[in-house]
Amino acid sequence: MTVRHSRDDRGDSRDLAVNPVFSREPLQVPRYALPRAEMDPDTAYQIVHDELMLDGNARQNLATFVSTWAEPQARRLMDECAEKNMIDKDEYPQTAEVETRCVHMLARLWHAEDPRRAVGCSTTGSSEAAMLGGLALKRRWQHRRRAEGKPTDRPNLVMGINVQICWEKFADYFEVEPRYVPMEGDRYHLTPEQAVELCDENTIGVVAVLGSTFDGSYEPVAAIAAALDDLQERTGLDIPVHVDGASGGMIAPFLDPDLEWDFRLPRVASINTSGHKYGLVMPGVGWALWRDKTALPDDLVFHVNYLGGDMPTFALNFSRPGAQVVAQYYNFLRLGFEGYRRVQQTCRDVATRLAAEIARLGPFELITDGSEIPVFAFRMSEGTDHFSVFDVSAALRESGWLVPAYTFPKNRTDLAVLRIVVRNGFSHDLADLLLADLRRVLPRLDKQNEPHRTADDAGGFAHGAETKNPRSPGRD
Repeated sequence: MTVRHSRDDRGDSRDLAVNPVFSREPLQVPRYALPRAEMDPDTAYQIVHDELMLDGNARQNLATFVSTWAEPQARRLMDECAEKNMIDKDEYPQTAEVETRCVHMLARLWHAEDPRRAVGCSTTGSSEAAMLGGLALKRRWQHRRRAEGKPTDRPNLVMGINVQICWEKFADYFEVEPRYVPMEGDRYHLTPEQAVELCDENTIGVVAVLGSTFDGSYEPVAAIAAALDDLQERTGLDIPVHVDGASGGMIAPFLDPDLEWDFRLPRVASINTSGHKYGLVMPGVGWALWRDKTALPDDLVFHVNYLGGDMPTFALNFSRPGAQVVAQYYNFLRLGFEGYRRVQQTCRDVATRLAAEIARLGPFELITDGSEIPVFAFRMSEGTDHFSVFDVSAALRESGWLVPAYTFPKNRTDLAVLRIVVRNGFSHDLADLLLADLRRVLPRLDKQNEPHRTADDAGGFAHGAETKNPRSPGRD
């Protein structure tokens, strides 16, 4: 939740002035207080509609991973289901059945040994799904430690410092020590050796990221699992893996079918993904799946009966619309495996071509090229020191493009990059328009004697690459 202070505190208490429309009288509407009386619905609509025109164009937002386009039929289904509460499974049994079907489809897609025994649920997004995965890891560890007569007061979770900020929140909110593997040199994510070094008897699990938000790269899940297998043989420590597949969980099955990262690896206990990222649904839906019932402790599952029946639930949110779950099912039916493959391949093709074109411009050096998830990062090339990535980001924003610039976490806070996320709807044509705007601003930037903007001028829209203190990058 974002906390916003009233502008009244800063002396800005001007009311909204609404222009007259035909016979309507001009209105003065308070900005930060409820109006005294009701108003005409068209007038209320005009007020909200006019202010929202100041938002950016979502299709030009190359910072977000979240879907910004959907077919009219999907939008129609979402409108038809907006009032259905996902938690009321007894009142809306078919919506609940649709959720179950999606879980089974994902279990098959992620090679669960017995998809019928895999358990899972929808969530409001991959962040909630990740926290559910983390809670299950913590509770399993607690049960095992109590059974052994050992203390449970010092749980820790091992992960790369490149994890999405939701894992930082999980550790903070649920009192788990986060053990971050820092970046070093050209290593920008978790590797097996570094993961094992931080594990001990209090480690509840290792988080492996399939599609880092910092640069779009896959972490080597199979190699991490193998290193933990070896650790168990040497020490007896049995440490599970949770795969944060927020983006890659809906890319790798279609484009990298031979890559072993999912339930084919016995050490992978749970996986989360985002339905509203490369699952191609409008915000907000995510999915959390566990290998089987043993991976999800039953004492985390609540059985709610006051809504008319016994409804097991495991979620941080209670009431939420069923619209996005229905839209996910629509996409699964509409596209099928081959349709998803074509959509994701197109995204990857656009990303790799755009990355190659940007590299040819001269001032930039690629960190990644979009060949894993269709996301790539690039920095200023050596010798280009008279303008910064933050200057480039600001210049592109003049044409409506939102391309985030940010610094990497420790120990690479010296590395500042731009990142482009290619999603469904960002076509080769739009990529060419972005390139044209980039070529247009570069001669102007090249005339600068020194950078005009720094990290302090960057907008707060890194989408997953944020830290607790954006003015002091790098997780502690």
